Amino acid sequence: MLAIILALASAIGYGGSDFAAGLASRSAGVIQVTLLASAVSALVVTAALPFAASHPPTTAALVWGAVAGLGGTMGALALYLGFRHAAFSVAGPISAVGAAGFSVLAGLLLGERPTALALTGIVLALPAIVGVSATAASGTAATAASGTAAGAAAGLVAGACFALLFIGLDRAGSGSGLWPVAATQVAELAVALAVAVATRNVRLPGPRPRLLAAITGAAGAAGTILFFFATHEGFLAVTAVLTSLYPAVTIVLARTVLGERLTVLRLAGLVLAGGCVSLIAVGGSG
Repeated sequence: MLAIILALASAIGYGGSDFAAGLASRSAGVIQVTLLASAVSALVVTAALPFAASHPPTTAALVWGAVAGLGGTMGALALYLGFRHAAFSVAGPISAVGAAGFSVLAGLLLGERPTALALTGIVLALPAIVGVSATAASGTAATAASGTAAGAAAGLVAGACFALLFIGLDRAGSGSGLWPVAATQVAELAVALAVAVATRNVRLPGPRPRLLAAITGAAGAAGTILFFFATHEGFLAVTAVLTSLYPAVTIVLARTVLGERLTVLRLAGLVLAGGCVSLIAVGGSG
C-alpha cells in the first residue's frame, strides 16, 4: 500500500510540474524553462540528500541514475518535438501510455508478478491515461493528417525515454539513498545546459515564468524522489503505471485554476483512472 500512495503522490508532483511548465512556456522559451527547472530540481535533491541516510553510492547506482536522467531529458525533448508536428492529443497520450507500457514490460521481464486484480488495474490504466491526456483536435484535417505520423513517432520515442527514467530509478536500487536521484538530476541539468548553449538560450526568463519554472523544477524533483521510493516499495509494473496517471492532475489543475472545460472523454478517463487505482490498491502492489 505504501508503494501505491507514493506512486500517486509522485503523479501529483509530475502533474503539477507539467501544469506550471505549460503556464511558463506561454511567455518564455521552452529551453529557458527547462534549464531553470532542471537547475532548481538539482538544488532540491541536493538539499534532500542529507535526510536520506545511506551507505556511499555504488558505481552501478550512479550509472543507473544518470541513465534515468538522460531518459527523462531526451523524453521531454522528443515530446516537445511531437507537439510541434501534431496536436497535443497525439503525442501526449502516446508518450504517457508508452512510458507505462514499456515499464510494465520491463517489470514482467525482470520477474515481477502482480496479482490478477493489480494486472486488471494496470490494463485499465492504459486507456485511462489516453482519456485524461486527450485534448480537442485543432487545425484542418489535411494539416492534422500530415502531422499525425510524425507526432505519433515522437510520442512513442518520448514514452520509451520516460520508461527509461522509471526503469533506471528502479534498477539503481535503494541501498544508496538519494544519490541515484542526484545523478539523475545532474544528468538532466547537463543535457538541458548543453541544449541551451547550443541554441544560445542561456538566459533567465521574465519574473513570472521564472517563478513558474522554479515551481516546475521543485514539483518535478518531488515527483522523482517519490517515484524512486515507490518503486523500491513495490513492483515497477505497478508504480510506473500509477505515476503515469499524472495527466489527470494536470487537467484537474487546468479546470480549477484556469476554468478549462472537461470533455466527456477526459471525465471518462478520470473515472476509469479512479477504478484502476482501486483495483491496484485491492490487488496489492507486491
